[in-house]
Amino acid sequence: MAGSEPTELVSLRGGAIAAIRSPDVERKAALAQATAGRWFARTLSLRSPFDPPLPDRPGRPAKPDLIPPTKMEKRSLHSVRGRIALLHAIAHIELNAVDLALDIVARFSTEKVPNSFFDGWMQVAFEEAKHFRLVRQRMQQLGADYGDLPAHDGLWQAAHATRGDLTARLAVVPLILEARGLDVTPALQAKMRETGDLESAAVLDIIYNDEKGHVAVGAKWFRFLCAREKRDPAATFQDLVRQNFRGPLKAPFNDIARAEAGLTPSFYRALTATSRG
Repeated sequence: MAGSEPTELVSLRGGAIAAIRSPDVERKAALAQATAGRWFARTLSLRSPFDPPLPDRPGRPAKPDLIPPTKMEKRSLHSVRGRIALLHAIAHIELNAVDLALDIVARFSTEKVPNSFFDGWMQVAFEEAKHFRLVRQRMQQLGADYGDLPAHDGLWQAAHATRGDLTARLAVVPLILEARGLDVTPALQAKMRETGDLESAAVLDIIYNDEKGHVAVGAKWFRFLCAREKRDPAATFQDLVRQNFRGPLKAPFNDIARAEAGLTPSFYRALTATSRG
């Protein structure tokens, strides 16, 4: 990552914050991966008095324009434009996921958790940066780029709502938002193959397999915090979701992939639209 890594990078928290703050998406991805590599090599401290302040919002380029989710246009995957629109939406999700993983590390660096907590989330940040780059590269092969279409801001709003509570953050981000990817991605993979876009399908395959691990990291540490506080994990999850997430959870659920990641139906079935009605 020649020329991208700041020479003053001395702590994991400082590197995570530098990546979050960067408005340049390639630099953000590169910084996230470089910081992860340095942390895994144990050449960074966890925190430093010289860490920059953590921003309320991550750095972003001038484009894409951010619009409400309800205004997002739906397009058929049977056209190149439709596939570009889907890839753009996924790229935006992955970029947010980089910042969300880094934010968990930076925001909660004073929590009493083992270093393996930070190992897990930096692995997530590294892989989300990889996903963003893969999707962007595929878009460029199709003659488009990230920023060409509008995007929505719902993911970061969910993170902001849980900024003061690590257990709530884990409930909402990995165990709702990331788990949703396990539900919807298999159908998208199949549709991409149907249209003959095997290259895009292959990118989705990588994302899907990695995301199982990301949900597993969230479930592991959610259960760890619940056990430490002697709280029932499923009941605690439901309470936190009702407090911090608007609306019911949407079926269908990929119960098998969720269970493999440690997220069993006892967590989320009580929060669906039908069970609430």
